Amino acid sequence: MIFANHAHIYPSSLRENGDVRALKRLMDTCGIDRCVAFAPFPDKFREFDTNVNHNIWLSKEIKHEPALTGFGTIDFEGGDPAYQVELIASLGFKGLKLHPPAQNFAINEDRANKVYERAERLNLFISFHTGLHWSRLKDNQPILYDEVAYNFPELRFSMEHIGGYSFFNEALAVIANNKRGGRQPRVFAGWTSIEADGGAWSLTDEQLTAVILQTGEDKSIFGLDFPFKNAEIINSAINRIKSLPITDTAKANILGGNLEREAG
Repeated sequence: MIFANHAHIYPSSLRENGDVRALKRLMDTCGIDRCVAFAPFPDKFREFDTNVNHNIWLSKEIKHEPALTGFGTIDFEGGDPAYQVELIASLGFKGLKLHPPAQNFAINEDRANKVYERAERLNLFISFHTGLHWSRLKDNQPILYDEVAYNFPELRFSMEHIGGYSFFNEALAVIANNKRGGRQPRVFAGWTSIEADGGAWSLTDEQLTAVILQTGEDKSIFGLDFPFKNAEIINSAINRIKSLPITDTAKANILGGNLEREAG
């Protein structure tokens, strides 16, 4: 079974290749059994409808899709963040997607801390974007996630892209540094957009193998970055994971076992 993280869902009028039907076609093509679906970021969703909450919209879109697990997101300009987390939990979602550069917040600011506190209390998983995204780096340095892990020791979260080409070592340090104390496991490597193409998210086989050697087999989760990555890229990533010099158990955990345990 492949249970993948990190699929951004859009209304078809905003992104025709990014709706639920397009995701299901990609899943069929790539042999993916289940997937985590992210609610649209609110600023983008407002181009579609200003009267509907983006999280409620996703809940309705995937209501009859047992292969899709919902993650909400926060409107940092839209009222009490803690209340929004409560709403996300009430919809039956298993977690949150947060993207500090795209959502214009700093990892360690008060609004974000309110989200972490309530997510920790409600046992929600958070998938964070990490790495470059053409914003102020001091607000989004991967090393700051060590503070999140320290201050919220029962909170589970993934560092998507594992920091990318520029910040891989920082992200790996945070994951490896938090394999003791608090809830375990709680800080995860998000194997999302891992193609070895020299781009912003490029990681080598040696780096991916080092994630397993230094953090263990239970802290890595495969992600799609749908719809920004197509079936060819995703199939290549799956085959790459299967070819790494790591155990079969590690491969099975990356491709679904860890995510099933944390958000199944």
